[in-house]
Amino acid sequence: MPNPSIKVTRLDIPGLLLVEPLVHGDARGFFVELFRENDYAAAGVPAPPDSFVQDNLSRSAEGVLRGLHFQRKRPQGKLVTCLSGEIFDVAVDLRTGSPAFGKWHGEVLSSENHRQLYVPAGFAHGFSVLRGPALIFYKCTAYYDPSDETGVRFGDPQLAVHWRVQNPLVSGRDRKLPFLKDIPPGDLPNFAP
Repeated sequence: MPNPSIKVTRLDIPGLLLVEPLVHGDARGFFVELFRENDYAAAGVPAPPDSFVQDNLSRSAEGVLRGLHFQRKRPQGKLVTCLSGEIFDVAVDLRTGSPAFGKWHGEVLSSENHRQLYVPAGFAHGFSVLRGPALIFYKCTAYYDPSDETGVRFGDPQLAVHWRVQNPLVSGRDRKLPFLKDIPPGDLPNFAP
């Protein structure tokens, strides 16, 4: 039986999902359920045996680019929502053995479209702010561990992500991240279909 509270679209990379919650709106405003465990689990968000264990909120100015981040040994799945502003949210498949290894997908998430992107564990994640300031809320399937975090350089020519912002504001740390070709395979997650 289809779930009436969300529409889930399976994207071109295995495990990557676009979630569109049902929005109830009128002249007064709107109401939307950002997460309802039973509905999301029935749709495979997140895919079992994972469950969400941490919620994060970040604020970024227009033109900011964050990413591409991932955790080596304790990868995080993320359900990303843009509460204000507009972002171009990007996920890169880093799972060794995946048929989509090294491929990326991006979606515009905004406070107007209420879309969510489910980024499975084993992907690098980043976003650029198209209209800011942007408030980004994301649920994670593993705890953040700064000692385990690394990433892929946002301007990696092998990935060729079109970030949709010119002259992005990027942290010094993100500017120094390695290119995908320079990351040892043992530092990348494995694909488990």
